[in-house]
Amino acid sequence: MSETARQQVAIKDFDTDERSTWCPGCGDFGILNGIKRALTDLNIAPHQVLFTSGIGCGSKLPHYLWANELNSVHGRALPVAMGARLANTDLVVISVTGDGDGYGIGGNHFIHSARRNIDMTHIVENNHVYALTKGQYSPTSERGWKTTTSPEGTHEWPLNPLAVAITAGAGYVARAFSGDPRHMAEMIKGAIRHRGYALVDVLQDCVIYNRINTTQWYRERIYKLEDDAAYDPTDVLGAFARAQEYGERVPIGVFYRGPARPTYEEQVPALQRGPALVKRDLNEYGPADYRKMLAELG
Repeated sequence: MSETARQQVAIKDFDTDERSTWCPGCGDFGILNGIKRALTDLNIAPHQVLFTSGIGCGSKLPHYLWANELNSVHGRALPVAMGARLANTDLVVISVTGDGDGYGIGGNHFIHSARRNIDMTHIVENNHVYALTKGQYSPTSERGWKTTTSPEGTHEWPLNPLAVAITAGAGYVARAFSGDPRHMAEMIKGAIRHRGYALVDVLQDCVIYNRINTTQWYRERIYKLEDDAAYDPTDVLGAFARAQEYGERVPIGVFYRGPARPTYEEQVPALQRGPALVKRDLNEYGPADYRKMLAELG
């Protein structure tokens, strides 16, 4: 019987004694709840998952989970996740970033993570603001919004992360809402099950710096794509078109689920031989092997 079959994971297994520094009412609490639910439902134990994060309010989330965690610098959570996944293909790898962290300084990594199709889940806590650094506008802030760094209103158009992910080649693109942790857990479960890069963009409020996109604002506009019987998440053009919808109505759910394609790991010959890299004998190769490789390089 496998280890996964024997274990029975409970939500409390992910609890820690770490005291949260999030503001009361922050949407991050709902996202933390949704992630715990997803891992528990999939029977993934703390030692089987690795979280990577950058810098920001949302990037503190792995600190409040009893699991493996690697906290990187601002915007670099995704390449760290890629490296970890390549080194240990036995781990479930989840990268948690904010909208500024993941779509701003980490935007280049966001695009190429989707393109490379490494088997990992990317959860973005999207509150449309740089909250940790006192309320500057972020890549997803609405044009015209007045913030601490745009007193006349930002002149920039917001990034559409769902459309970017679809265009870049992501095979699973979903959106959730922090006010509905159960639905969010389903989106995250789908992302983890997906073989390849998967994006879950989570809409949330910031109770201090974003008084426009509040929980109530979202509740009045959100609808679920799965409630539309005519919607087909395998239709890439339909998914791209629905990703443009944001304003009076805000869709959540699985926007796109593409056809199966090889993950990056499955195409690297060195990763196909034997166990995960971290479990291999360091003496697998010797001086003769290195001399042969140098000779082949000419």
